[in-house]
Amino acid sequence: MESLILRKKFLDFFEKRGHKIVPSSSLVPEDKTVLLTSAGMQQFIPYLVGDKDVMEDFGGRHLASVQKCFRTPDIDEVGDDTHHTFFEMLGNWSIGTDNNGEYFKEGAIKLALDFFIDEVGLDKNKFYITVFKGNKDIPKDEQAIKIWQENGIPKERIKEFDEKDNFWGPTATTGPCGPCSEIHYDRGEKYGCGKECGPNCENCNRFVELWNLVFMEYNKNEDGSFSKLSQSNVDTGIGFERLTAVLQGKDSAYETDLFLSIIKKIESLVGVKYKEEIKSLRVIADHTKGAVFLISDGVTPSNVEQGYILRRILRRAISYGKILNGPEGLLISLAKEVIEKYEDFYPELKENKDNILSVIKEEESKFEKTVKKGTEIAESLLEKGDIKGEDAFYLHSSLGFPLELIEEMASKKNRKIDKEGFQKSFKKHQEISRAGAEKKFGGVGKGATVEATKLHTTTHLLHKALREVLGDHVRQMGSDINSNRLRFDFAHHQKMTDEEIKKVEGIVNEKIQQDLEVKKQEMPFKEAIKEGALAFFKEKYPEIVSVYTIGDFSKEVCAGPHVKRTSDLGKFKIIKEQSSGSGVRRIKAVLE
Repeated sequence: MESLILRKKFLDFFEKRGHKIVPSSSLVPEDKTVLLTSAGMQQFIPYLVGDKDVMEDFGGRHLASVQKCFRTPDIDEVGDDTHHTFFEMLGNWSIGTDNNGEYFKEGAIKLALDFFIDEVGLDKNKFYITVFKGNKDIPKDEQAIKIWQENGIPKERIKEFDEKDNFWGPTATTGPCGPCSEIHYDRGEKYGCGKECGPNCENCNRFVELWNLVFMEYNKNEDGSFSKLSQSNVDTGIGFERLTAVLQGKDSAYETDLFLSIIKKIESLVGVKYKEEIKSLRVIADHTKGAVFLISDGVTPSNVEQGYILRRILRRAISYGKILNGPEGLLISLAKEVIEKYEDFYPELKENKDNILSVIKEEESKFEKTVKKGTEIAESLLEKGDIKGEDAFYLHSSLGFPLELIEEMASKKNRKIDKEGFQKSFKKHQEISRAGAEKKFGGVGKGATVEATKLHTTTHLLHKALREVLGDHVRQMGSDINSNRLRFDFAHHQKMTDEEIKKVEGIVNEKIQQDLEVKKQEMPFKEAIKEGALAFFKEKYPEIVSVYTIGDFSKEVCAGPHVKRTSDLGKFKIIKEQSSGSGVRRIKAVLE
């Protein structure tokens, strides 16, 4: 079954059964406590916990979506049969289940079986189900076991597991959570380990988890105890790539139509066959696809947060292309293929095509300079012997020279890299970065002058104005303020036009003239994020933070000094806009 047909079948199935179809949210989530969207349920968290009214916003308690997702912990594992950065999650929800006929376990299980068996033709005899076996706090999910059996799954194919595999949540230390049931599919003995095994076997890939049904019926309290929720929810998710591979009879999603045209394009451009360089071609295809979707959702390459992830996967893909002696501009050709492959279902890719290609081209060009300089240093080091861990980390961190290229160069000269030393240097760098975060982003100290306090308040107006003019991808990357001027660094991949600069100046001065009140509130960091406060340096924030709101225009988490009203500021003037590094622009401005 083609992937495009499968998505449509899923959405049509649930729409016919009374579900509201919700578009995929951005890969950059509204919840700034997480880096990227990695699950279909993330956009529904306020509804699942009861903070927002699902009936008011969606007109129904039953929802379904195909969600764009991005996973970062396993980037180095990409290239095997199962790992991806970008992936899609099919999901359905029943929110606020009560006594008014909303479905819970029985409805979720029946819908899942109906879709898998009747709509896509999976063999029911190959289903193995996992359920929660219970612990000292929560009993075994006997209800789910009974329902599965009533729907034709024999007891011998229902396996019990502990909270590691079959209990979901909470996302924090407290909150909604509950047991889950997973549908695993037996792909046959040829995928097995030669032993009697079953779902969650660590030695083979015979049993593939396809659908996770989470039954949120408990709340974990601050003292660690559990109590029943007044509002229960069903939260489910299908790994789209896994299901596609099973339905198309392939060992991996990389062999399905989700990747086939992209990999064939790489073969033609690089001149190698997939079977000869499986890992390399998978990495290039996966990372190019991930980059296309990140850029489309407003991410630009930088050295922090989402921008760092984008830069990392772009440069990793380029590096593997170079190892295979691929042509210049390889990723541009592949990005066009990705856009063409996905634009029917994700039209934003077509709308953002020019920007996507522009960002990739610029990063490829910058990386060429990095490779040239890094190659010279690496060759010099290799002439002397094996590469020390700290030297490899210098190449990686200071020059952005990928470890894969260093390894390739070392291999050709029969040299080694001290990877343990590399990891030690990396950890040390992280500790130093965390320690310096507050100094780096503080902007202005406690002993600030009146003039510096005014300029600091102005950065809040400037930040919001930049986001209005250039887009929500803009985020503060740092600031420096003295009594005479402000310096504000922000994420943006190209030079601002004169018209854009004038628009920003105009917005800031308009807000100054409106004499807006600057209010300060103390609240938990998570609450501040829920209320929409901007906060891009989460590693430095304490549990309780100060939130400064300027009228209904700006809201930011901040520790600096501020004036009481915007009319105290004077006239705002941008005196310079320039580059401050790759993917980062710098504004210098004054108050006249």
